[in-house]
Amino acid sequence: MRRTYLGEFEEIVLLTVAILGDGAYGVAITEEIEQQTGRSLSISAVHAALNRLEEKNMLSSHMGEATAERGGRRKRLFSVTTLGNRTLDEIRLLRNRMWDSIPPQSLATISI
Repeated sequence: MRRTYLGEFEEIVLLTVAILGDGAYGVAITEEIEQQTGRSLSISAVHAALNRLEEKNMLSSHMGEATAERGGRRKRLFSVTTLGNRTLDEIRLLRNRMWDSIPPQSLATISI
């Protein structure tokens, strides 16, 4: 299987969809990323990343039911696919392996 690489922002968006589960839609994803990272984001940047991840088959989406709180509009809800979960696992394993490879004396100089 050919490995698909993600940029940092795509990885954060994919992780956030996994965190939110059934409640993962554009605004909720944006708010969660802002809360978790302290970054200020535009909703359009999040939507662009969601579209790229869907094109890479790491996310799927469907339209939710209309809600009164949104004036009868429906939300596009996102979920992580099997490929997305596998990719997140591979990223975590790679990062952990690399962190574990740092010599102990070097860790003393790294500010975590």
